[in-house]
Amino acid sequence: MKDELTYGDGVPSTVLAFDTATAAFSAAIVRNGARADAVANFAERNHSVRIVSEIKELLSRNGLKGEELDAIAVGQGPGSYTGVRIAVSAAKTLAWAWNIPLIGVSSLEALALGAWRKLREESETLADDREIWFVPILDARRGQVYTGRYAAGRSNDWRSVDADGIRLIDDWAGKIEAEGTQDADVAAIWFVGDVDVHAAAIEKAEQTGTRLRMMKYEMDATAVGLLGERKFRRGERSDVHGFVPNYTQLAEAEAKLLAASRGE
Repeated sequence: MKDELTYGDGVPSTVLAFDTATAAFSAAIVRNGARADAVANFAERNHSVRIVSEIKELLSRNGLKGEELDAIAVGQGPGSYTGVRIAVSAAKTLAWAWNIPLIGVSSLEALALGAWRKLREESETLADDREIWFVPILDARRGQVYTGRYAAGRSNDWRSVDADGIRLIDDWAGKIEAEGTQDADVAAIWFVGDVDVHAAAIEKAEQTGTRLRMMKYEMDATAVGLLGERKFRRGERSDVHGFVPNYTQLAEAEAKLLAASRGE
């Protein structure tokens, strides 16, 4: 399916995209607004072992060399601390070795966009002339989630409503429900991603009976590639050497060390 996010400037582009912010390793080749090929692997503990070989295999079966790509798009997080670091490290190394642009993409935005595309492909009736909110969530433990909020319009426009962050799911779901109820332009609200873990909190926040919906959804790097291609066509680039993951918060071990150093 051709995606409306990309810009039809007449210049062909081929982007390698991948993400390891979740339990899945997902990689894709996106060419001119459409997925050319993709691969997914759910062996989380093997992300660091398999990432390079999976990428090489993906390129090989499509007759591509790294130097022939126009850009690399990578999920920058937030998400799994170790997972995000693996993807970012690999992307920086490959972009430098192949001398091609590196483009960072929000893993949460890619999760939300992928869910939107899936619903459209399934001919889901999403809205009339109103917006749909997509709220991606990844479990951050202790009742917390990595999350943001994105809006899709009837004309296929896509925008960020709230920046990515880590939030308490009880408070966040209640806030989303309250604001959605007050906004007549919102037709539906979809929580997507790790919804099974937090279904009770989302259901508890439901007030109107039909507005809050949930869909368990795994990362698809096609969305990373589409967002990356949009940035590429806009002329946006990430600095290869200065590029860092978006962890959103310190890893638990780092937080404890920082607290100890402060005598807390």
